[in-house]
Amino acid sequence: MNVYFMRHGIAQAKDDPEVEADEERELTKKGAKRTRQAAKGLRALKISFDRIVTSPLPRARETADIVAKIFDMKKQVEDAEELKPDASVESLAARLLEYRDCQELLLVGHQPFLGKAASLLLCRSESAEIDLKKGGVCCIELNELDMRKPGVFRWMLTPRQLRKLRYS
Repeated sequence: MNVYFMRHGIAQAKDDPEVEADEERELTKKGAKRTRQAAKGLRALKISFDRIVTSPLPRARETADIVAKIFDMKKQVEDAEELKPDASVESLAARLLEYRDCQELLLVGHQPFLGKAASLLLCRSESAEIDLKKGGVCCIELNELDMRKPGVFRWMLTPRQLRKLRYS
């Protein structure tokens, strides 16, 4: 199974007067546009996803919905509390067992949580610093969903790289 980690796109600033709480922040127009472009870059890589699982916070859900639209997968997006910024990476690892039949799984969420989760899959600890940029994606191959066996880091692309790929 390939697990793709995608950080949400550019969102409203935390100190934006229109935002009452961090949990309410949405993508900006620029964030939505760049997310669409990044999703088209992923599509140019001939990647397909069996399922998209996202944090339920608006900025992540909007990112997942944009990717789903580009990949024509609107009915295959689901929310997961285990992808919220304050979730535990262990709870996400346990949730991944539900997707053992998937070959290609996209997880959409937040930093530093996604970096910690990717680190856990790669080296069985949260010690590796994996920094996903907003709209960036990394891919980890898991031969089995056995948390005792490390995954294989396949690639990571910045949002700028993904946007350039959309013309390929």
